[in-house]
Amino acid sequence: MEFSVLDYDRSIAFFDQLFGWLGYKSFGTLDIGYRSTYYMARFPFFHSYIGIQPAQTGERLDHEEHRTGIHHLALWARNRREVDRFYQEFLLANDIPVTDKPAEYPTYTPGYYAVFFDDPVTGIHMELSHTPLLASPAAYRRWFAALRQEWEQHPEWQKPPWKEAMRPLPSRKAQR
Repeated sequence: MEFSVLDYDRSIAFFDQLFGWLGYKSFGTLDIGYRSTYYMARFPFFHSYIGIQPAQTGERLDHEEHRTGIHHLALWARNRREVDRFYQEFLLANDIPVTDKPAEYPTYTPGYYAVFFDDPVTGIHMELSHTPLLASPAAYRRWFAALRQEWEQHPEWQKPPWKEAMRPLPSRKAQR
């Protein structure tokens, strides 16, 4: 995934701080053919990366407008403590615009905990979130309760939301 940013140098300074705090590694293209800086976790055996390149046109993003394109980027945290520390030590300490303080979001999945914020240069909306491998029984109860509450607001749903939301995808075999 690559983002085109408004002020490349200021953006790289922000993303260096952000991804450095999270323990990512980075490399650049050395401006050979194009200019881009990449960030990845689990170096050297990364499975995905985030690239930053200079935009040629455009304006600051506003995620609340839901324009065509990426709405937000979710980054993975090891645990809730990391989300809380990131909020205190990185976001608040650097005056990064926070849209939603750290909280559990029981409608997402059991134990889902996140903080949401905006890149101060281009406005890319982001979250740092943690989903436990094994959520507590209390987290499952909160999840079911939140989904039941949603179900009550949607009489058109024929099945409970945890089943209604599931969609079949064409298999590899079916696409031949």
